[in-house]
Amino acid sequence: MKRRDFLKKAGLGGAVTAAIACSSSAPSTSGSAPAAKGKKIRWRLASSFPRALDTIFGCAEVFSDRLKAMTDGQFEVRVHPAGELVPGLQVMDAVQQGTAQVGHTCSYYYTGKNPALAFDTCVPFGLNARQQTAWLLEAGGLKLIHELFSDFGIITFPGGNTGTQMGGWFKKELTSAADLKGLKMRIPGMGGKVMARLGANVQVIAGGEIFPALERGAIDATEWVGPYDDEKLGFYKVAKNYYYPGWWEPGPSLSFYVNKKAWEGLPADYQAAFQQAALASGMTMQNRYDALNPPALKRLLAQGVNLQPFPDDLMVAARRESQAMLEEEAAKNASYQKVYDHWRSYRTDAFDWFGKAELAYANAAFGSR
Repeated sequence: MKRRDFLKKAGLGGAVTAAIACSSSAPSTSGSAPAAKGKKIRWRLASSFPRALDTIFGCAEVFSDRLKAMTDGQFEVRVHPAGELVPGLQVMDAVQQGTAQVGHTCSYYYTGKNPALAFDTCVPFGLNARQQTAWLLEAGGLKLIHELFSDFGIITFPGGNTGTQMGGWFKKELTSAADLKGLKMRIPGMGGKVMARLGANVQVIAGGEIFPALERGAIDATEWVGPYDDEKLGFYKVAKNYYYPGWWEPGPSLSFYVNKKAWEGLPADYQAAFQQAALASGMTMQNRYDALNPPALKRLLAQGVNLQPFPDDLMVAARRESQAMLEEEAAKNASYQKVYDHWRSYRTDAFDWFGKAELAYANAAFGSR
């Protein structure tokens, strides 16, 4: 099937391509010299995730397969797991430097470069998966994110979401917020900063390195994603206390990073195919987690896992410190303030709406059998 025929049949023809080009969140290609249409292009993608995590790593593989199909095999992206090209937490550097043209990662790993990058993924007590996607793609959030990444020569596109995550695995049971004092926990991003404010000794460790650190006692607790991935990583073998919810990751969005110069060298139809492959793979990732997590949780409980919510006082303290941290950062960082104000306004309206019909249904139905 010819590439343009495929795009039309997939609903990605003229109207959609024009809409992408006119979207306020789509990067401009003006002033660049696009490659000849039909040219074979071979790119490398550096993932922050190990191959064994087939859902979160697999999103990049789905993306690569979709993109290849949409372009008659002319545009291929080879996916490399964490550690193959670069370590998992160095994906942003790899894309910025051109070691890989594409990265698949979480922007909150790189808040040391700019704290506002966290909004591209999630912040504590922030948006759920649907709200995060809507903020980025429809409410203007992605335009602000693109402004942040322009400083690094990178363009980003949403690349999946895990849904609300679990609170993680703890070797010792938590009875109150006081139990976090001195606790060595693997938790990245702003969630890690809040945990540090609550007294935890926070560490950032890539996915493939967490289990051995937990097993040998280098850390006392860890969070990752949810039952399916957590089971694969084997955390239940060394820590039996499983807490929820992951209030620091209510709807974390992953991203595809693209080197800006490489992006500007693509013809427009390849750019359109890239964006649509990213959207499709992101939806696949969310759907797979929603299908795989329920049976995985049943299997974990059958292994004697102690499942329980975080203590009430811990949740209250975490929310208080989260809000204080957001306000403090906004007061000292203009670019952060710009993103935060936009995000906060959207969150207020979204929470008001979701707090009615969605919450009422959840309260009435989710606890029933």
